[in-house]
Amino acid sequence: MEQLTDQFQNIVKSLLIRHQSILDILSKGQETSARVNRAVVKSVTNCGCHSVNAHKKSIPPDVSLADLKDLLDSQLEGTLCDNCRDIIEAELGKQLFYIAALANALDISLTEVLNLECKKLQTLTIFNLT
Repeated sequence: MEQLTDQFQNIVKSLLIRHQSILDILSKGQETSARVNRAVVKSVTNCGCHSVNAHKKSIPPDVSLADLKDLLDSQLEGTLCDNCRDIIEAELGKQLFYIAALANALDISLTEVLNLECKKLQTLTIFNLT
């Protein structure tokens, strides 16, 4: 059975017509990333379903690396409303489209990329620090 990522890459390959140039793919990837960022910002500034409570976190000197996960958070408060969720999901979908297009142009399997990244994360665990 074909992996979902392989299936997605094949669909993108069959649908990408106008932006096949690597330069187009890279610039469209940047554009979609900016649109995702903008949609998240608008969930805070226009809609208000989210708010940001950003401040420097105090980290005790004796805290372990494992404890940092519990001390740090996204600094987001609230829950996405259905409208903002729909918009952000659509923008993330477009971003994934151009990630797949880039992988296709470079003859890279997203399944392999995900497998390698999973192995790296499982090996490094919290010491990955990304």
